[in-house]
Amino acid sequence: MPRLLTLYLAKRIGVTALLIEAMLCIPLVMTSLFQTLPAAAIRGGLLWPALLGTLPTVLYLALPLSVGVAVALEFSRMSSDGMIAVLYSIRLSVWSLCLPALIVAAAAVGAGYALSSYIAPSYVGQMHDVIHVIRNSLNHRMLEPAHFYTFDKGARTMFFQRWRSADVAAGMFIYQYSAEKNEEQIINAEEAEFRRNEQGVVIVLNHGSIQTLPSGAQAMRNANFEQYALPIDMQGAGALPKRDWRGVFELPLGDFFAAIPPERWDPRGYAEWMSEAAKRCFIPILALTHALLAVGLVLTVAAATGRGSAATTSTVLAIPLIHVAILVGSESIVRENPHLIWLIALAIAAELGLALFLIARRNARFGPVEQLEFLPAPAA
Repeated sequence: MPRLLTLYLAKRIGVTALLIEAMLCIPLVMTSLFQTLPAAAIRGGLLWPALLGTLPTVLYLALPLSVGVAVALEFSRMSSDGMIAVLYSIRLSVWSLCLPALIVAAAAVGAGYALSSYIAPSYVGQMHDVIHVIRNSLNHRMLEPAHFYTFDKGARTMFFQRWRSADVAAGMFIYQYSAEKNEEQIINAEEAEFRRNEQGVVIVLNHGSIQTLPSGAQAMRNANFEQYALPIDMQGAGALPKRDWRGVFELPLGDFFAAIPPERWDPRGYAEWMSEAAKRCFIPILALTHALLAVGLVLTVAAATGRGSAATTSTVLAIPLIHVAILVGSESIVRENPHLIWLIALAIAAELGLALFLIARRNARFGPVEQLEFLPAPAA
């Protein structure tokens, strides 16, 4: 195939794939986040880290589907316009027609492995940090008035009456137990201001009192204050509060393969590792198999029916069904039985074999060009 035509078709397929990827991922991610995150979390500035933690993973999971559908749409257009017949007429093989799709698919495979092995693991932890903040009420702008909140594994309890502004609360009550001092404290304040810093949050209490009861004492000590600062482990101006655990899905490629747990001692962790390995290793290569299968299906159906629309419908339905089946198998079936990961590999190999078979059937075999024999001119 001429170089300019190859680059032109590859550009069309690539742009279409990017548009499909955007139409798939952006509404899906935003709808999921708005349904998952409470309104207080969005007001508290947790939408952006949740988006960064979710989008790279969704991108590499949906990228092969976008490439397959884009190839199907482009080859269906070429079939409807008679372009494939013209290319056949200049003695181009089907394998030459596949070259633009292979260029885009190869780029998508590389991008998919980069996303699944390095980019997504670097950011997916932010979504779990957001969930950690929500579950443990670690963002002060998510706190609701007239509710009791516990922090530091129950060592501190907080209650306030109402918000005066986004960072100032009225009628603050705090109960806390200090294991170091071995004493209990009850703090009441008319006003409390939450001030963020790089380490966390400092609650500045104004116009209140502290009641202290040491362990074993019979009477409480009372003290009044005009202003009292109390540090608390909440979301500050820096990064989100860190969890005390790290999942295998957060590990980059080298650390991920080094962290495989033994099946005998940790069967659940082994199953989760195998499920993550199936998605990282198998999903990106689907961009190539989907692209080849789309070419084979379009050429086969279009040749049998003579209509590009039929090829488009059948291929656009087939590619998503295959992709979703493999994705669900990697996430669910492998998690239930890690040894079935080979079933996912066989399914991908079967798709590749079917694609090559369909393309080979449509490949034209041109024989040698026969030399024309010219009859001698009649005598004058």
